[in-house]
Amino acid sequence: MTNPVACPECNLPVDPQARFCEHCGVDLAIAAVLAERLVETAEDAPPKKLTPEALVPRLGSYLIEMGVLTTAGLQTALEYQREKARSGETMLLGQALRELGLVSAEVLDQAITVQILQLQSALRQANRELEARVEERTRELQNALQRLGELNQLKANFIANVSHELRTPLAHLRGYLDLLSDGSLGALTPQQAKALEVMQRAQARLEKLIEDLIQFSLATRGELKLEIAPTELAPLIRRVVQQAQDKLRRKSQQLKISIPADLPPVYCDQDKISWVISQLLDNAIKFTPPHGLIKIQATQQGASVTISVIDSGIGIPADRIPEIFEPFHQLDGSSTRKYPGTGLGLALSQRILVAHQTQFNLWSHPGEGSRFEFALPLANYPPQKEKV
Repeated sequence: MTNPVACPECNLPVDPQARFCEHCGVDLAIAAVLAERLVETAEDAPPKKLTPEALVPRLGSYLIEMGVLTTAGLQTALEYQREKARSGETMLLGQALRELGLVSAEVLDQAITVQILQLQSALRQANRELEARVEERTRELQNALQRLGELNQLKANFIANVSHELRTPLAHLRGYLDLLSDGSLGALTPQQAKALEVMQRAQARLEKLIEDLIQFSLATRGELKLEIAPTELAPLIRRVVQQAQDKLRRKSQQLKISIPADLPPVYCDQDKISWVISQLLDNAIKFTPPHGLIKIQATQQGASVTISVIDSGIGIPADRIPEIFEPFHQLDGSSTRKYPGTGLGLALSQRILVAHQTQFNLWSHPGEGSRFEFALPLANYPPQKEKV
């Protein structure tokens, strides 16, 4: 029994002794000749211009099926075509058939026209099938996006509800810590006073995290409202710095503030911009090593004031900068990461700035520190929108 070979037309295995392919019915001898002709034409004599005949890849076999051309005649035309190619002349199969008088121009035109119509019909069917698949994939994508929106809403509602529920026990905890601190519940030993100080810092941090979660849930639900009013930045920045003094002192870091005495007021939500600057300063302290330098600057530039927070910390790789604005995301996501946090600070800060119709400008380089900037309009140029 002879080993099967692949049909040149449908590429399915066939008996090499068979004349016709049992799968597609093509004449195997003709198909082999045509396959050889296609390879040689592509390598030796590619068509230099597009013609109707160039769109019909099976012209020879179709003419044989019509009964107007014999297998011997096709082989003669193909050999004549190859001779022309070897002499440097490009000749299509139809031209060779006409020159040899094997097929008339009328019959050739009819065959080409029929095959082009068949190709057009197949193309239209392929397009319809492609459109159907695209519509199906589009529906699947829309359903996935809708489901994702629902999950995001559930997440926002869960965060908001849990955060509000945590407020009550935290208020009780803070109250009793304050009573212990002011001596209302009796005198404390030095060791107890030190332990109380640690608990108060932990309570303050927990309170801040809960407040961040609440604000973020409001922002994600479009409920971040602004109270825009003329604001003096100098006292606002000094209050933020005063609240961070303990953190700066614990890391022996140096903070430089540069604010012109004649800096004009800006339009903003004082509490929320104070929160943004506080967040930037906290990050600068967190990611700057002990004895490092941090700067806060405010400068007027035309009709706006630019606030900058600059640190000499670890810096951020350029390809990872977009990640720092993703909520609940840390660049170091390992369980042993060195720097704690929820990953909400910059994400919420960005939403607050967008509500103020401004945004962060960031310059950073690993090992050289970072510079966060944003601009606010002067009081004579208030933003038009007040909520996001």
